[in-house]
Amino acid sequence: MNAPLNHPLPLLDLDVLRTFVAIAETGSFTTAANAVFRTPSAVSMQIKKLEDILGRSVFARDARSVTLTTDGEMLLGYARRLLSINREVVSKFIIPDIVGVVRLGSPDDYGERVLPHVLKRFAQSHPSIAVDVTIDQSVNLRRRMDDRALDITLLTNSYKTSALGAEVLLTEPIVWAGAKGGCAHLREPLPVSLWEEGCAWRAGALEALGREGRNYRIAYMSAHTAGQRAAIMSDLAVAPLPKSFLGNDMVELCPKDGMPDIGTYNLAMVVAPDASAPVKAVADHIRATFEVFRETGKF
Repeated sequence: MNAPLNHPLPLLDLDVLRTFVAIAETGSFTTAANAVFRTPSAVSMQIKKLEDILGRSVFARDARSVTLTTDGEMLLGYARRLLSINREVVSKFIIPDIVGVVRLGSPDDYGERVLPHVLKRFAQSHPSIAVDVTIDQSVNLRRRMDDRALDITLLTNSYKTSALGAEVLLTEPIVWAGAKGGCAHLREPLPVSLWEEGCAWRAGALEALGREGRNYRIAYMSAHTAGQRAAIMSDLAVAPLPKSFLGNDMVELCPKDGMPDIGTYNLAMVVAPDASAPVKAVADHIRATFEVFRETGKF
């Protein structure tokens, strides 16, 4: 029921709004509960409280999904603005005013898939720190770090190797990706889409094919994730990808499909030894992002 006009309007709890936004963005009460460090039952109670205050349903629920109602979509914009203003105000008093420029390197795959989310959230909490991004192959990024041209870099490494001074953020299986309903994996020789020399996924894939004695040909080569996806989606070739990179229009090809196991790879981070306060802030934010991913599977 809406509050009578002769009474003060109720105040919305920012903690409840944070939970509401988390559910809207993940589409799951359980995943959102992990992200806000609450139990699913506590999250449900928060949303019930919010709906009672507003007198409207903000989510439509069924057995498989959670979606925003029309009122929920309207609330989402307001909730994000309120949370953003709260972060800005609190940061002025609690978070030290760190100012500077951080030079960050990343491989193309994570630069496309992860960095936009990471940098957007970082800019909200540290508006006075500018982050300049360089996208390149891991071997070149390592060289840039050695030349002190970067302050931080992400690197992909084979499970058998690790970069000196690197901190492992994630270890994940590399799988063969094919088009859903495709037949590229049945062709002889096997058409494979690969990155250039120096890619950890390429090395693992070719080693696996050689171990199994599988004939193959490099049908498509690109240094960019978008190019690899194009080759897979058009069923021109199969390609090695981290398991979390598979889209809804792709399938994982297993030994039963005639494809050998590839193994795992590491995503690591290297931070300059004389890191400044802004560099340390970026590094801490990246660590926190991957901690959430390991727990929830979402960035």
